[in-house]
Amino acid sequence: MSHSIALTADSVIDAARAGRRPTAAEAMRLVEVNDLGGLTAAAAELRDAGHGRLVSYSRKVFIPLTHLCRDVCHYCTFARPPKKGERAFMTRDEVLAVARAGAAAGCKEALFTLGDQPETRYRVAREELQALGHDSTLSYLREMAKAVLDETGLMPHLNPGIMTAADYAALKPVSVSMGIMLESASPRLCQKGGPHWGSPDKDPAVRLASIAAAGEAGVPFTSGILIGIGETRAERIESLLALRDLSDRYGHIQEIIVQNFRAKPDTRMATAPEPSLDELLWTIAAARLIFGPAMNIQAPPNLSPGELEQIVGAGINDWGGVSPVTPDFVNPEAPWPHLIRLADDTAEAGKLLVERLAIYPAWTRDAGRWLDKGLQTPVLRAVDADGFARTETWAPGDPVDPPAEEVELATRRLPPGRGVSPEVQEILARAADGAALDEAAIVRLFAARGAEFAAVCAAADALRKRMNGDVVTYVVNRNINYTNVCYFRCQFCAFSKGKMSENLRGKPYDLDLPEIQRRVREAWERGATEVCMQGGIHPDYTGQTYIDVLHAVKAAVPDIHVHAFTPLEVWQGAATLGVPVPRFLGMLKEAGLGTLPGTAAEILDDEVRAIICPDKIDTDQWLEVMEAAHGVGLKSTTTIMYGHVETPTHWARHLIRLRTLQARTGGFTEFVPLPFVHMEAPIYLKGRARKGPTFREAVLMHAVARLALHPHITNIQTSWVKMGPKGVAACLAAGANDVGGTLMNETITRAAGAGHGQEMPPEAMEAMIRAVGREPRQRTTPYGEPPAAQVAASYGAAPLAEPVNRPAKKFERREKPALVRVEGRSGTA
Repeated sequence: MSHSIALTADSVIDAARAGRRPTAAEAMRLVEVNDLGGLTAAAAELRDAGHGRLVSYSRKVFIPLTHLCRDVCHYCTFARPPKKGERAFMTRDEVLAVARAGAAAGCKEALFTLGDQPETRYRVAREELQALGHDSTLSYLREMAKAVLDETGLMPHLNPGIMTAADYAALKPVSVSMGIMLESASPRLCQKGGPHWGSPDKDPAVRLASIAAAGEAGVPFTSGILIGIGETRAERIESLLALRDLSDRYGHIQEIIVQNFRAKPDTRMATAPEPSLDELLWTIAAARLIFGPAMNIQAPPNLSPGELEQIVGAGINDWGGVSPVTPDFVNPEAPWPHLIRLADDTAEAGKLLVERLAIYPAWTRDAGRWLDKGLQTPVLRAVDADGFARTETWAPGDPVDPPAEEVELATRRLPPGRGVSPEVQEILARAADGAALDEAAIVRLFAARGAEFAAVCAAADALRKRMNGDVVTYVVNRNINYTNVCYFRCQFCAFSKGKMSENLRGKPYDLDLPEIQRRVREAWERGATEVCMQGGIHPDYTGQTYIDVLHAVKAAVPDIHVHAFTPLEVWQGAATLGVPVPRFLGMLKEAGLGTLPGTAAEILDDEVRAIICPDKIDTDQWLEVMEAAHGVGLKSTTTIMYGHVETPTHWARHLIRLRTLQARTGGFTEFVPLPFVHMEAPIYLKGRARKGPTFREAVLMHAVARLALHPHITNIQTSWVKMGPKGVAACLAAGANDVGGTLMNETITRAAGAGHGQEMPPEAMEAMIRAVGREPRQRTTPYGEPPAAQVAASYGAAPLAEPVNRPAKKFERREKPALVRVEGRSGTA
């Protein structure tokens, strides 16, 4: 489709607002803009379309490996000639000391800045490198970056100057990103009397060739321009267009920095005028229009103190690296803002400060393309589902306190609308009215942070109160996992054992029917109304095995409710008997099955299932079993297992698929979020999964589910085994109305490394519920009222007898292979 050329600055701005990037000729019309209001407003709109309310930064340490440089830029105080008695390079111990201080302060980036190839100019550099065992600065840089990465976990970002494709390839295994400022594409600045005279590496053609080489090497890259060094507005536009061309060609440029020149004493440009604030704002806004909504546009906050609100208003979405440990060695006269003050200033501009890594979220989501294989695991483990930095130690199943700030946001009620975008307010209003939220709306709610996170939780809690009142229900039940032998190889599962499984903790077992009956009778005597029965897919099991189990349970305790068999077990059982799934479900119902658990759902999207459970039933098959179950009169729960390799888009699709089926059948009794417990999961140990959801994401899953599934599924359960008591309290303030079962013998989550226990008796369950000001009530599996005798028996129950797991010796491995625990950089099991 052709477009007419915009002939005035105003028409260029209008076209950009409508979603069309300006051509080179059109971009030049922006030079004419004198009234900044329309330009910055359009830039801010574009920024909001691409980045919403978020302004990011990277918490870093600054490591000036050497101050020697072969160039002599006339505004620079970083580079300086060698001094007698002063080392040319930082030592390994000095580098690691800075990096360790940064790690202790919560930094995640190690920014290596250094002069360009000083060994080509200074003998002292050559001699010192030789003594260090290196023939080039880049070789020593590689060694130091690797040392920082291996010994501190900080992720290096390298700014070593001009490099070739081979140089980038050599450094890519030890850095997550690299960069070089273009500064200016104007050759005029390299002429005698110009700021780049005598600096061969500042030749625009040389710098653009180096940036192109980074693209060819697939390196996530930072570049930008330096304004106020004698260039014109037109030359700034030319520089930005040159960078845009390279970004379009290779896709590697993560961010464009617009840096304002600061005059420094003892330089040839000490008395040169600095660019005005208007010139800085004009350049930022022009960059936003030229690159569009998605690009990350950055301005260093320490170079414009007191002017951050205007800078945000001009279209930036990033502050760059900010260090709580080291100064800005390039601009030592400009101290970093304190991070709390930076967050406050960002909030005053109507935005939320969020931490990122040196590699931006869009590049972390495509790590296979952009990162060396050895760096993919540490990056994956350092990010949340959106690709921003993971800033907490909490993980599902880990008995540590959740982050206090997120707990407060989930449970505190802020003034309505404050800090919440009109878009989110409109989505929340539609959800409360029962509108079916689409994928984009659900994904937007999952992106909520700060005040928006609090607003989503509050809206979900209000809807919970409307639908369920202040009663919090739970069921007294017992988990009976009849075998852990399984011939499927689900990559998230640490429970299954045997020759065909990943064979992690514990030995394979297979319960006999008398032991199952004993556990059922013991559960009934302790007040249980339900036994929840699931297990691995044992290669010797058939559909008749499951029928026999049901007969045994009902023979032991006729009145107990049997909640058993995932869609995978149903599918496998039907196949082994050679009968259709609906017929097999009828046979199970006749044998005593009461309801089905909604597990084996994991993520109902085959893109994800191909990674985490490739040999399991697919999305359509899972839904087919559930629809068939509802069709024969069997209700079921439904679940999601999240926080591993998937994205919020997959979460949204999962919820929509459940909602669609529920609208047809009405057979789901509740929705149960199951956050991924990572500690012993094979996919995590192999370095291919995140550490489960963050606490914010875990709470949001409950809140967004309440809103997205309304009015079709009205019970939202939270798992005390995975969330812990404090996590449960937060979820009860964010849409949940049920806390599941007392369990008695929880083994699956415990096998994955969880530490919240195997049972929560009614006394503890009710104390937890009352602590948040809610009313506890026991229920049956289908949300009915349990028999009074069972309720009475559930309090003060006798301790459980030691369970007996019959060994499945033929499924034991004689030599159990050791799985590599990939906590560092490289290696897989």
